Amino acid sequence: MSNSPQYAPYSPQTIEVHTIPIESQALYFRNFNIHSVRITWVDLVNATGFRVVPLKSFQRLLASSRPGITITQCIFGFVINRAASGFGPVGEYLFVVDLSSMRLCSYAPGHVSIMGWFQDKVPAPGRVLGTGVPMCPRSTLNRIVDTAKSYNAAFLVGFETEFILLKSMNPIDAVNPHGWNSARALPSGTKETEVIEEIARGLIDDGIELMMYHSEAAPGQYEIVTGPLPPLEAADALVHTRETITNVASKHGFCATFAPRLHADNCGSAAHTHISVHPIDSKHPSELQNLSQSPAGTSDNLITPLESVFLAGVLRHLQASCAFTLPLRASYARMLDGIWSGGTWVAWGRDNREVPVRLCVPAASVDPKLATNAPSKNHFELKCVDGTSSPYLVLASLIGSGLLGIQSQLPLSEQDCATPPALMTEAERKAVGVTRRMPMSWEEARAALVADEALKGILGGLVDGFLSAGETLDGLLHSPTSEAERVQMLVEYY
Repeated sequence: MSNSPQYAPYSPQTIEVHTIPIESQALYFRNFNIHSVRITWVDLVNATGFRVVPLKSFQRLLASSRPGITITQCIFGFVINRAASGFGPVGEYLFVVDLSSMRLCSYAPGHVSIMGWFQDKVPAPGRVLGTGVPMCPRSTLNRIVDTAKSYNAAFLVGFETEFILLKSMNPIDAVNPHGWNSARALPSGTKETEVIEEIARGLIDDGIELMMYHSEAAPGQYEIVTGPLPPLEAADALVHTRETITNVASKHGFCATFAPRLHADNCGSAAHTHISVHPIDSKHPSELQNLSQSPAGTSDNLITPLESVFLAGVLRHLQASCAFTLPLRASYARMLDGIWSGGTWVAWGRDNREVPVRLCVPAASVDPKLATNAPSKNHFELKCVDGTSSPYLVLASLIGSGLLGIQSQLPLSEQDCATPPALMTEAERKAVGVTRRMPMSWEEARAALVADEALKGILGGLVDGFLSAGETLDGLLHSPTSEAERVQMLVEYY
């Protein structure tokens, strides 16, 4: 009998989240000599913040009915060194820790990190005390995922994290010139290989499923691929992954940047987001959502009815979602036709890397029995996402868009696009339902969000704050007079 571990296919029912179990946290504190807790959050411009609390003080916090720390309500309006319009000095939130989110910090021995929920410190009119405030991105994502459950829909999310290792920020200088999947980018004995291997070991030790890593196409560029998790946990894991990358690089004297594109003659860095949608109970769907995993009647049965309406919602609102997924002016230097970054047309296609939504289908089985009536193993890769975006806002907007499609049973008007849309004639694009362009600039994406009442409705009260904070950030990032100085500032913060 084999002692090899048995692996079940990925599904919301079988996936395991390997954070530190609540009941084992005291044991972990002793065994790993934990002395500090990093209470961590991500704001509206994707800046990760934390406060370090000594373990004894943290344990004292846990004795309260709502264990957390107080933070000014301006937390979501602080952008680098300025306060955005609409945010001021009055008012405090209680940032309540989420004990189920605790992870070891391999890059900071003796530390653990923990996420939380921004809540009203005292009762506020029209809101239930103890629930997330509208401005909290993590609470917004959690609310959307919970709403989807009543429509018999659950999701898994995985990420590809691309970044560039720099040995100098002034001037910008990558650690090596090597390209995509090149063995010469990871030679034994080099400092960059030591960094990448330390990142990989750290993620595994911290309970994040590392699926693979490799060099990417730009000089000094690498990619870390992590496994699927439920949306909230996936966003938490991505924050931890980015913190691991930046801290390990810094430890070795390098800078890791997620900037979308440093040079026009080289590839950009993305945060390709992989989403699968599943019925919670295919035998007993809810009255509100009568879709199962049976083969679809369209697109040559490539996708299921549930996948179809989810995809229809994502595409319907994709122009507005770009305000969150591509949040900087610099983001749009990567979104061009012909460079395998998703192109400039609102479209989807099976294994087509020149559309913003790629349908990823599993390899065909040689055993016909395994292929009969099997649940769908499809997922969608969203290519129009980069590493300057907040994973909570990205997933809230994309899953929220898909949920709008599920709620309305939205027909999928775009067909499987088997050719890069930029290479098609207008008549050919029209024949497959491809008629809309992606936003070509920061201004266009924000205008699309302002005009999309349905998406704003499902996201709630954070949209205005996001737009204000983004405007302030844009002014700061473009205050340097030269392009070189602007790139350097972008790298410093992202």
